[in-house]
Amino acid sequence: MSNTIVDPNATQTDEVELEIANVSRRRFLRGLTATGVLVIAARWTPATSAAEGEDPDNPKKYGAEAMAHGWVDNPDVFISIAPDNTVTLINHRGEMGQGIRTSVAMVMADEMGADWQKVRVEQAIANEEKYGNQNTDGSRSMRHWFDPLRRAGAAARSMLEHAAAKLWGVPVAECRTGVHQVIHIPTNRTLSFGELAATAAEQPVPERKSLKLKSPDEWRFIMREPQAFPKTNDAQPLAVDGMDILTGKAQFAADVSWDNMLYAVIARPPSYGAAVKSFDDKKALAVPGVVKVIQMPTATQPSGYEPMGGIAVLAESTWAAIQGRKALGIDWDNGPAGANASYDSVAYRKLLGERAKTTGKVVSQKGDMAAAREAAAQSLSVNYYAPHMAQAPMEPMAAMVRINGDRADVWTSVQNPQAARDGVAKRLQLKPENVTVQCGLMGGGFGRKAKPDYVFEAADLSKAMNGRPVRVQWTREDDLHNGFFHTVALEHMQGYLDDNKRVSGWLHRSLAPSISSLFAPNAEYQSPSEMGMGIRNMPFDIPAVQLENGEAEGHIRIGWFRSVYNVPHAFAIQSFVAELAHLAGKDHRDFLLELLGPDRKIDPGKEHIFNYGEDPARYPIDTARYRAVIERATKEAGWGREMPANRGLGLAVHNSFVSYCAIVMDVEVTEGGDVIVHRADVAFDCGPQINPDRVAAQMEGACVMGTGIALMTQITAKDGRIQQDNFHQYLVPRINHAPREIHVHAVNNDLDMPLGGVGEPGLPPVAPALCNAIFAATGKRIRTLPIADQLKS
Repeated sequence: MSNTIVDPNATQTDEVELEIANVSRRRFLRGLTATGVLVIAARWTPATSAAEGEDPDNPKKYGAEAMAHGWVDNPDVFISIAPDNTVTLINHRGEMGQGIRTSVAMVMADEMGADWQKVRVEQAIANEEKYGNQNTDGSRSMRHWFDPLRRAGAAARSMLEHAAAKLWGVPVAECRTGVHQVIHIPTNRTLSFGELAATAAEQPVPERKSLKLKSPDEWRFIMREPQAFPKTNDAQPLAVDGMDILTGKAQFAADVSWDNMLYAVIARPPSYGAAVKSFDDKKALAVPGVVKVIQMPTATQPSGYEPMGGIAVLAESTWAAIQGRKALGIDWDNGPAGANASYDSVAYRKLLGERAKTTGKVVSQKGDMAAAREAAAQSLSVNYYAPHMAQAPMEPMAAMVRINGDRADVWTSVQNPQAARDGVAKRLQLKPENVTVQCGLMGGGFGRKAKPDYVFEAADLSKAMNGRPVRVQWTREDDLHNGFFHTVALEHMQGYLDDNKRVSGWLHRSLAPSISSLFAPNAEYQSPSEMGMGIRNMPFDIPAVQLENGEAEGHIRIGWFRSVYNVPHAFAIQSFVAELAHLAGKDHRDFLLELLGPDRKIDPGKEHIFNYGEDPARYPIDTARYRAVIERATKEAGWGREMPANRGLGLAVHNSFVSYCAIVMDVEVTEGGDVIVHRADVAFDCGPQINPDRVAAQMEGACVMGTGIALMTQITAKDGRIQQDNFHQYLVPRINHAPREIHVHAVNNDLDMPLGGVGEPGLPPVAPALCNAIFAATGKRIRTLPIADQLKS
């Protein structure tokens, strides 16, 4: 989930260039005394601080260096070795099912030579000054952290080899790291990591430029497919928390309990901005177990991450709190909500449709659109619509806070722990370093848990209870009623074909409320980053192109959703290409490849196109990579083969988070209008696949989630209130809706390519591929999501 909108309240932290420096033995021993484990104590210390600018001495920063607190490759931060040979590796990123705990450990363990059976993983607390950026969104974790983590592992390996050389009194060149031990090559003597740790900590720390990283042929875990490991090989890096999740031992936020803790649920305003006019808590307080009823302040708009306010019921159990909330009598004041109180998603769609008839703000233009229109042999003008959606993580939000004097403890599941820590410190007027945020396993996130409003609610209530521990528990209904919803979008497309059936003109007018509306008043247009998700970076070779952004104000809280604006943009663009191909009487695949034009690399920097914060020189828009995934997906799916009645193949391709993904769906539509997805072929190019098993899992998950988006998922509003209460109304795909087969095919899986994102790029092409397949099967074009019962009429 891409946190690409800058919170105006956030502070910009200067990045630092880090250099390796030695650490004194005294410092190491202090650490030993404090922790009771043998810690390899290398220390990288800040050397310089430079401001970003156009000056060659202060070049513009990209990637991890451009993120708050940047990256850290200090092995002292991430690696420790106990006397019993256990290697403990720190995972500082949020785990929400994408397997980052395993991937982070896998990279360090491989570089240092650790035995996977002797590796344990600990989850870091929130502390970006120590660990580097921890904001787990934007499909950035491995893309930003592969190199720093390799260096941390390589530094540890070097120190262990120097330690062995010292103990044996031999040249270090005669010492090599094997699996969890160092070997003296001439004599075949060995010392284990545990035997070497204390001496290793006394060794000078190698300078970064002196580190020798392993060559790919030396890797045991990185870029290896699961099937490459013998079934009986314990060295295979299986998911570090997989067995705990399967057996119910894994701890989520709602599993945590503290002594003397109160449980809170909150009756939040029915519409964005509404306030409590009056309330009656007598019946609530009469519910056994209810301890207190507290009115929460209403957030002013735009609210950012602030809680919405409302009435909190605190009790001795979650059940009592819920029953107490039901017993509340609340009279809401819709005045502060303004137009939000009458928000009607059906009427709003009509409004966007009317606005789409007139020119929006032109954000990009090339060629002569009027001439293309005038000379066109054929033309097509259509609208596509995608509804609001909720992230709906399987684990609703929960957070615990307790305050003790000038300190506070937080236990929660959050994608952005630093924002949680800094926000709690600010509202409790504590020093950030005095707030400890424990980050638990997330039962899904999809962007929702990047916004820590629920953590702030717990902090406010603990403060109101004089520091007593409070757990705020959201229910499924709370999540669906009071979330940060995915934008609604209406995409107006116009296309013109010349006498040769080639596209001569392309107009895209996009109308969708912006996430900026969460932070800035009167934010009525999409931001450059949002328009850069599929529209500005559209790669087609067309003589005349005009891209417009129509006015669309937000009336509910708009937030990040997996793949963000790529979802509606890809749905419109990839559906429209298929429609133009049909109009031209050409094969969709051939038409799409023709639209891409000759292989070339488009410079996002020169075109001022949002590039997910990455260096345009390393990450150009590469049409050859588009072509490669299209050709691979269609080849694997058997594109062009004869299909049974009511069954068709649909294709879509999209570039997001600097990765390329093409999908072919094999779909059947029954006589009753039900959709059966027989097979999905996913060709994915994210450059090198560090953990291929998790990459495939992300693509499979994207196919299932994307199928739900296409078939059934939507949030609607009436009179300012979200109409869906639970999963019986907010429909997500069941197992019978999921593709029966999903085949993931790696493209450009080699180290010559820069790393791309993985968590999100698989989602955008799913819905258009599925709708294109439905058209191939039935001749019925779907332009409105979800499909719902459109095929039943």
